[in-house]
Amino acid sequence: MLPETGKKAPAFTGIDQNGATISLKDFAGHPLILYFYPKDDTPACTAQACNLRDNYSVLLEKGYKIVGVSTDTIKSHKKFETKYNLPFPLIADENHIIAEKYGIWGLKKFMGREYIGLHRTTFLIDEKGRIKAVITKPDTKNHTEQILEEWAK
Repeated sequence: MLPETGKKAPAFTGIDQNGATISLKDFAGHPLILYFYPKDDTPACTAQACNLRDNYSVLLEKGYKIVGVSTDTIKSHKKFETKYNLPFPLIADENHIIAEKYGIWGLKKFMGREYIGLHRTTFLIDEKGRIKAVITKPDTKNHTEQILEEWAK
């Protein structure tokens, strides 16, 4: 079940592509864009990451921090970051602990096949650590615009 808007965001701690420990508490006092994506270096995930990269300065100017999360390995994240020059941390949630806390690990369907996996979802967390908005259908090529629209509400 997804965390409710207005409620405290679930606490998390993970390791990013550079081996740094990243926790929700690190972002206290700052709005956070916490985006979950299924797989490094796939077309939709690359489009989403690159959209955030290309608009990174705009998001930073507004005070937002960005953290990506997928179930890929630290090594995979490092390769993805390097290949696309991504300027934000990517947490390796290999055991899907963070994804489960955020209610986005579950049954998926793709080309008639059912499997368990991570649902692409973005959480906007305010400076007090509360869920401001949940984007359950990110437009990967225009994700920054979606985020800015949600923050403006």
